[in-house]
Amino acid sequence: MRVEDLPKDQHRPYEDVMAMLLGTFFVALGVTFYTHAVLLTGSTAGLALLLSYMTSSVTGWGFGVYFFAINLPFYYLAVRRMGWSFTLRTFAAIGLVSLFSELTQGWVQFASVPSIYAALMGGALMGIGMLMLFRHRTSLGGINILALYLQDKHGFRAGYVQLAIDGVILLIALTQLPLDRVGYSVLGALTLNLIIALNHKPGRYIGVS
Repeated sequence: MRVEDLPKDQHRPYEDVMAMLLGTFFVALGVTFYTHAVLLTGSTAGLALLLSYMTSSVTGWGFGVYFFAINLPFYYLAVRRMGWSFTLRTFAAIGLVSLFSELTQGWVQFASVPSIYAALMGGALMGIGMLMLFRHRTSLGGINILALYLQDKHGFRAGYVQLAIDGVILLIALTQLPLDRVGYSVLGALTLNLIIALNHKPGRYIGVS
């Protein structure tokens, strides 16, 4: 029997809304941990963090602005490969993460957070948030769209695809961040992607929206 032949549970609209709000808030809180500890993650979020570290003193732009802008070119692929419904959900999720990440910086203040805790907790929060979004046919754009597309079409696990690309981004970070920060970032990236890889497998969760 194929996965396509299995009965699917239909998500209700309020379930999609709740998942999007909670998922994006979890991701934004994870980003706040990373920003405080000057850590890096992968995908377009990692690029946004890196740019904010490099230019915030000049532009005054934080993670949210860069994250929203970097994802704009990827909507074409989302429409072509994943459809308008997925694309609109993704656009909304990216907008919410951009907004929540800026607001959370003012809502949550850390007196002191050990880097290893920030890496593990931030990675776990982002991984859980992304898992919630994935299960409601939503992503956070960029590389996530590519990872989901490869999983849907070819059976590659989204977490493993993302892990490989994240490795490349973290290597680039070696030129901009101290070695210990990159090491903690690797630990956080492993936490994030293992949560997705172990929990988001083809056929395991078949709810649809």
